[in-house]
Amino acid sequence: MRLTRWLASAPAAVLAGLAQACAIADPWTGQPHGWLQVLSLSWLAWRLVQVGADSGAAWRRALLPSWLFALAWLAGTFWWLFISMHTYGGLNAALAAAAVLALAGFLALYYALAGAAFVALSQGLAARPVGSALGFAACWTLAELARGQWLTGFPWGAGGYAHVDGVLAFLARYVGVYGIGFVAAALAALIALAPQVRWRRPRTWVAMLVVLGVGGALWGWRFCDVNLCHTPPSGHRPLVTQVALMQGNIPQDEKFVPGTGVVDSLTWYGEQLQANRAPLIVGPETAIPLLPRQLPEGYWQALTERFAQPGQAALLGVPLGDMETGYTNSVVGLKPGQAVPYRYDKHHLVPFGEFIPPLFKWFVRMMNIPLGDFARGGLGQPSFEWQGQRLAPNVCYEDLFGEELAARFADPASAPTAFVNVSNIAWFGDSVAIDQHLAISRMRALEFERPMLRATNTGATAIIDHRGQVTHLLPRLTRGVLQGQFEGRTHVTPFARWAALAGLWPLWIACVLLLGGLRLLARRH
Repeated sequence: MRLTRWLASAPAAVLAGLAQACAIADPWTGQPHGWLQVLSLSWLAWRLVQVGADSGAAWRRALLPSWLFALAWLAGTFWWLFISMHTYGGLNAALAAAAVLALAGFLALYYALAGAAFVALSQGLAARPVGSALGFAACWTLAELARGQWLTGFPWGAGGYAHVDGVLAFLARYVGVYGIGFVAAALAALIALAPQVRWRRPRTWVAMLVVLGVGGALWGWRFCDVNLCHTPPSGHRPLVTQVALMQGNIPQDEKFVPGTGVVDSLTWYGEQLQANRAPLIVGPETAIPLLPRQLPEGYWQALTERFAQPGQAALLGVPLGDMETGYTNSVVGLKPGQAVPYRYDKHHLVPFGEFIPPLFKWFVRMMNIPLGDFARGGLGQPSFEWQGQRLAPNVCYEDLFGEELAARFADPASAPTAFVNVSNIAWFGDSVAIDQHLAISRMRALEFERPMLRATNTGATAIIDHRGQVTHLLPRLTRGVLQGQFEGRTHVTPFARWAALAGLWPLWIACVLLLGGLRLLARRH
């Protein structure tokens, strides 16, 4: 009884939430742990089941444990925002910590409402534990979707990322990271509701066999689709390209300082671009930290002339624009035979980093970070074509939004054969943010079954294959060039097909319809 009371306490909610954060990428090895994500979430499901067993307005008592769990989980996931605001932004430590907690506390409201909605629903499904588990998963997934899409969206640390290496990883090609999160939440709720399941009833075992059969069929379909149905015909070579990914490791507090970081960036990246002989060379976000017209005389012309020669191409992070048309965080592609350089402009901008939300200019003025309002690029911009590859750039945390990357698959004939992520998360130091971002890129590779090339300033610079496995990795916080190869892919996954047509709306609608059906079932009983 004493143990039960402690498990139902506020400290237990905080510990379970912190365990959820460690499941995304633990701070010791940086690895994800799907089993820990399910186990920690099962605590919340168990607590809400206990709350729902009481009479009266039980849903109100579900708000606090759900909010505390989510607060600890989210703050424990993106605590490294403190580094950017305090270490590099100069914001007072107490204010920086308060800002991180305020953001986590606000986003935790989504999950508090999800917990309350589940308790209100489950009181009519006490005799139907499977229905209750599905209701918990639907409520939880709606909260994840809301966090990921409303108010520009900040889905960093969504539960599904813990399963990039787990038994649920194969589901990414069908339902994406949020669909994996739904399945994980249902499993967590079933663990909590296991004592209520009537294990001796034949229908229970029939249901389990159906679920296992569907899962086995989906796994088999993946095996056929990837390994058999899309194997290149005899005589056709696979799309294999050699690549060099540059990691300059420019200190963040010097990166945009004239005479130090700017000179260091221009010198080192300029030397690598001139000397490297890989067919494709990729530099990170703002590898060239100045507008082309601000560069030393002859610098940009030397680069364009260098890659006008046959045999090599480059993708580089460069700021572009002017006062009249607006400035963009961009990727420029240089290759022989083009009239003008290829250009990709970042579409999904970072609040406070690349645009300042209304009413928050006072907050930005308290920090010494060069922030401003950037212009937004279009959704589904063309790929950079080179040696048979269609390379789709994305900048920094844009790879967090799979539904936006899916827009490039609307026409399968012009769909990307590989993704290229250029990032600079030196703002967050040598923290778990590097490992978390690598897991995000790996999940995108699983969803679309496309390789992901990552060129970053401080890490993780890596080559990820279409199975989500890291094949080449450069040590973090070092200066170097990662040489390797990748194989482009041309088939289109089910997730890419439906997300290209409808975004994440199918998941929204499915969860709402499921809750509606469960509500009707609860009223009947």
